Formats: sequence, structure tokens, C-alpha cells
Amino acid sequence: MTTLLALSRLIDAVNSTVGRIAEYLVLLCCLISAGNAAIRYLFNYSSNGWLEIQWYMFAFIVIMGASLTLKKNEHVRVDLLYGAASPRGKLLIDIFGLILLLIPACIFLAFLSYPVFTLSLMQGEMSSNAGGLIRWPVKLTIFVGFALLAAQGFSELIKRFAALRGLVDVDTKYEKPLQ
Repeated sequence: MTTLLALSRLIDAVNSTVGRIAEYLVLLCCLISAGNAAIRYLFNYSSNGWLEIQWYMFAFIVIMGASLTLKKNEHVRVDLLYGAASPRGKLLIDIFGLILLLIPACIFLAFLSYPVFTLSLMQGEMSSNAGGLIRWPVKLTIFVGFALLAAQGFSELIKRFAALRGLVDVDTKYEKPLQ
């Protein structure tokens, strides 16, 4: 279990770093958007490349930020049983969801997205828009994002099993959305 917990810490560190990059990209995306709008209105100049880089960054922010969101236990849940469950029950619900839903779905989606990325890379796929960007980086983001999310799911699984054995504390608090 010690080795698995060390692996879990490594996965957490990688996803925390990637998540921090995604957080900074939010600011960069806003700056590019504001700069693009200012240039368009002040100089009557526009580029599809500037619009597409914002889309690419937004894709990176969302899919790469998903792993950090899972690590922080801030993802959206469908709370039918979780809120009323005991701490041990919450750990068991998490284990069930990770093993049967999250990890297999992420592995499957990573598996499906890899050929899409490689085909785009091999063909040198470009945006059909004038001044558009190459497409393979955003398609690589899809593959890497799901792979990192599966890895974070595995990390969370390790921590849940360790928590059941009393080796670590896992925060299972969940706040329902205020709607």
C-alpha cells in the first residue's frame, strides 16, 4: 500500500501542475480575447488564428482542469445516496463509481481519441478557416486529458482503499449546488 500511496502522490502532483497551467490559461485566454477585440475595433483587423487559439486554450482549460477538479473533490455529483451516506458509505460509493464508471469511461475515451490525434498529426490537418491553426494539438489535448483523468481516478481509488484501512484521511464532504 505504501508504494501505491507514493504513486498516488505522484499522480496528484502531475495533475496539480497541469491544473495550475490550466488556471493561468484562463487569464491568458481573457487577455487574448480582449486584445483581439481591441485590435479588431481599433485597427479593423481580425485573424481566425486568434479566435482559434482561444478555443484551443478553452479546450485545454476544461479537459486538463478536470483531473484537478476530481483531485479536489469539486466535481459535480448526482446526489441520490451520497449525502445521506456515512463516511464509510461515501468511500464505498466513490470506489464503486471510480471502478465501474469513471476509470473505464476515461480509458475508453482516451483509446478512441488517440487514433483521431494520430491521423490529424500524420495528415498535418489544418483548420479550414483562413488564417486558422493546426488541429493536432487540440486533439492531443483530448487524449492526454482523458488519460490524466483516468490516472487521477486511479489515484483517488488508491486513497479510498487506504482510507478504508485507516491509513489516510479522505475528504468526502460534498456541498449540494444552491439551486
